[in-house]
Amino acid sequence: MQILKVISLLLDYPDEALQAGKAELAAAIAAAREISPVQREALQTLLDRLADNDLLDVQEAYTELFERGRSLSLLLFEHVHGESRDRGQAMVDLMAQYEEAGFAIGVKELPDYIPLYLEYLASREDIEAREGLSDVQHLLALLAARMDERECDYAACFRALLQIAGAEPQDAVAGVREQVSAETRDDSLEALDAEWEEETITFLNGDQNSSCGTSAGGKGKAREDVAVPVHWVDFKQSAAPAGKA
Repeated sequence: MQILKVISLLLDYPDEALQAGKAELAAAIAAAREISPVQREALQTLLDRLADNDLLDVQEAYTELFERGRSLSLLLFEHVHGESRDRGQAMVDLMAQYEEAGFAIGVKELPDYIPLYLEYLASREDIEAREGLSDVQHLLALLAARMDERECDYAACFRALLQIAGAEPQDAVAGVREQVSAETRDDSLEALDAEWEEETITFLNGDQNSSCGTSAGGKGKAREDVAVPVHWVDFKQSAAPAGKA
């Protein structure tokens, strides 16, 4: 399904290739009969902005939107498991799904990165692609609603994906709008400071002169940020609300 590849590119970090390929992408959007004229127009508007403006400006805007806070994360399991250990098994299961289908990925992105997942679905039969989107339909609606709250044109991507999954975008987004309106935005400076606040550090045997720092309660073992390996779950039941203050 070619339109999934187009949406994957629109959601990925904008680069020179995206801008150079505007005409080809526009043609693919115009030819996509899996989505309505309204959705095609919205995608075209997003493409125009990304392709016609200064690249550094659109890259900066992308980073500000998707990399400040977690509520708009493009990692599917971020919205389901957060930092829990269950995320590791879900990641493993998704990697196994890719490998079984003969879909090879590089080391740049995690397997639950939405543009990568869409690229995978674009390589499958249409019915399987629709089922794959249906599996994450609730998360797509949440992201679309959060984009709407920020008056962000990337909402077009998630509305189009909802339609491909067989949902009515307006109804799906309306179903989560109350939840989203009650959320506290997590991209403010205060929220970011709280998120990245360093943990209290102690030293072996309480010796402040020791060179071997450990996290509190670490019993001498150095703190490590370990990528915990992830399973598909009922996203509708498990999706966590965006950061509360």
